[in-house]
Amino acid sequence: MNYLWIALGAVAGAIARYALSGYIARSFSTSFPYGTLVVNVSGSLVLGFFLVLATERMLLDPRWRMLVAIGFCGSYTTFSSYTFETFASFEGGQWLMMSLNIVANNALCLGAVILGAAIARGL
Repeated sequence: MNYLWIALGAVAGAIARYALSGYIARSFSTSFPYGTLVVNVSGSLVLGFFLVLATERMLLDPRWRMLVAIGFCGSYTTFSSYTFETFASFEGGQWLMMSLNIVANNALCLGAVILGAAIARGL
């Protein structure tokens, strides 16, 4: 049964990732992987918010963690895409783009987890 909760969250996360990153790609320049960045930051925000909410503010059934944290956030965030895009910049000799991608994803995602946790603690 646990696998079902994870799978349901993963399906929703994958669809949300595909839809949002596609929208961002159509709306902004493709010279920088903005879609991946937005997905990683928003996924970090959701994960930080949910885990603090679920562990400090509410006593949620453990299945919610499987559905949201493992399933949804696990398939929604795009760390593998982020690392490949960083690698492609590295191989292409685009050192500034590579560095910007590393700093932006790591700093903004950490900030998003902190923000999500703060929002959940403020409830």
